Amino acid sequence: IEFEELILPEDIKKEDFVKTLEKINTDPRITGVIMQRPFPPHVCVEEIQQTIHPLKDVEGMHPASIGSVLYNETDLAPCTAKAAVACLKSTALARTGLKGLECVVVGHSEIVGKPISFILMGEGATVTTCHHMTRELHIHTRKADAVFVAVGKPNLITGDMLKPGAAVIDVGINSVTLQDGTNTIVGDADFDSCLETAGWITPVPGGVGPVTTAILMQNTVLAGKAQRKRYEASFGPSHTATNLYLQT
Repeated sequence: IEFEELILPEDIKKEDFVKTLEKINTDPRITGVIMQRPFPPHVCVEEIQQTIHPLKDVEGMHPASIGSVLYNETDLAPCTAKAAVACLKSTALARTGLKGLECVVVGHSEIVGKPISFILMGEGATVTTCHHMTRELHIHTRKADAVFVAVGKPNLITGDMLKPGAAVIDVGINSVTLQDGTNTIVGDADFDSCLETAGWITPVPGGVGPVTTAILMQNTVLAGKAQRKRYEASFGPSHTATNLYLQT
């Protein structure tokens, strides 16, 4: 998969940003688009994200992509959410599928927590979604066969909050300063204490992150296939290569 970096000026006008994306939407050489954040304060991330055509939204951030998850259409679902569920599927807990598994998702963001919950429900799991307003979080997590955590709070989940043998899928990425003044990256779960109780746990870094990258590549391939299918349906397989049809 070839990659081209497009660096735009920090003071770019919103209108020019939108025009750039509209050109990308109709460029037959480009299969997918990902955007690196943060954006300049004067640029609305949500508005720019909606400008990307859903069939080129390989990150799965477009409202149409997220909405499709509700109907179990997960080809272009948010990458991190798909990766987190894929991690659970790699454990023995999912040997016969996810049906009936008790899953707790800690975090309800639009691009990670909520999509994880909906993907799990689509797989037949029983899902409880928790967040910063949840009371007695440990009561929920101790019942779970699998705990997903994505809130950006270091070491929120500890071993005494887990059911023995549970899977912990840690999506959090946090930079913390150690006593010696050095910085390190940790997740939302206290890895050492959770390891004593959990049957499976993803490390941070090196856990969900690499799987997310793989899912991004998978989404890109699926997006390419979807674009070709729509193109051929509109113009026929022998038509001159173009995807201006994506404007419709």
